[in-house]
Amino acid sequence: MKMTKELNQLFNEQIKLEYDSAFIYLAMSEWLNQNNWVGAGHWMEIQYREELAHAEGFVRYLTMRGEPVELLQLATAPKEWDSILDLFQAALKHEEFISESINKMADQAEKDGDRASRLFLQWYINEQVEEEVNANDNVMGVDRTQGHIVGLLAFDDLKGTRKWTGEEVPLFS
Repeated sequence: MKMTKELNQLFNEQIKLEYDSAFIYLAMSEWLNQNNWVGAGHWMEIQYREELAHAEGFVRYLTMRGEPVELLQLATAPKEWDSILDLFQAALKHEEFISESINKMADQAEKDGDRASRLFLQWYINEQVEEEVNANDNVMGVDRTQGHIVGLLAFDDLKGTRKWTGEEVPLFS
């Protein structure tokens, strides 16, 4: 079964959004490092790597299906935030936007009767639940410190313990 033109377009747009996400998180990592939040900078660097893997998962899926991959122009990543809290709030808002985009793809796959694409997207839907939880936890973690430096330093240290597993996105789970 060939993918509809509409669904293929959504997949290609999502590839762009995933690469945009990677560069947003890389920019956040750089801002955090420049502002001496090296643990949080490390956390965001791993987030950058995760987003690259997500984009590559979409590319692999389209390639496997024999569908055209169109690499669209990436957006310029923001580079300034007012505070560590502002940065993590922006990350949460971005993850909510990505969740909406993936849900739109799943709706289109269902409408098209493309069960393979719908099953493939289930992993991303589940992943977005985790992404939003993590992003919300970061916002709450900073917010709970109420600006006290000892709390912020403990939060930063905790963020520095995140490990990159290097997992690939499964084509089907």
